Amino acid sequence: MDVNSSTVVVTGFGPFRQHLVNSSWEAAKELAKLGLGHDVDLHIMELPVTYQKAKEIVCEAWATLHPQLMIHIGLVSTSKAIIILEQCGKNKGYKEIDACGFCPEDGCCLLAGPERIDSTINMKRIWKNICLEGMDVIFSKDAGRYLCDYIYYTSLYYGNGKAAFIHVPPLSKRVTSEFLGRALRTVILEMLKQCRQEVI
Repeated sequence: MDVNSSTVVVTGFGPFRQHLVNSSWEAAKELAKLGLGHDVDLHIMELPVTYQKAKEIVCEAWATLHPQLMIHIGLVSTSKAIIILEQCGKNKGYKEIDACGFCPEDGCCLLAGPERIDSTINMKRIWKNICLEGMDVIFSKDAGRYLCDYIYYTSLYYGNGKAAFIHVPPLSKRVTSEFLGRALRTVILEMLKQCRQEVI
């Protein structure tokens, strides 16, 4: 992997259950409008809420784009305006069926993979370093054992830890897609700053 790569991939999820408009994808689209600076080649991708297809898209992105960092955005169903920074992905415990009625074999992401993979991004440091006006930010080590956790683990595995996951709340009058786009930009720029510091 090219440590000097200026490519950043950001994914959001498509519709699922009662969320016909998924705030994670709307936020990713807003982020694309804002950009991450002239020196960052930003790619956004919408992932379906299906284990197999989403995994294929993520693996292909790692293989073809060789990003410096891949950031996944997911929706957490909460009424509070909270952004959650996830530190790690888990390999087992996937028992909930996806939008196609599929569940991973043995409830496992990768049969030969480690139980847990941590991001090379220190999420606790990001959490301490940023302040988002009008929105609480929290740190977590459990992304939920559904598509979010599954894709995060996959990305951490194939990207050698150079992945991140951010949970965002549903859209509301207070939490608009524009608001989330700006919040994501703040968080991701802090992540990229951390990456640059580690290379130096």
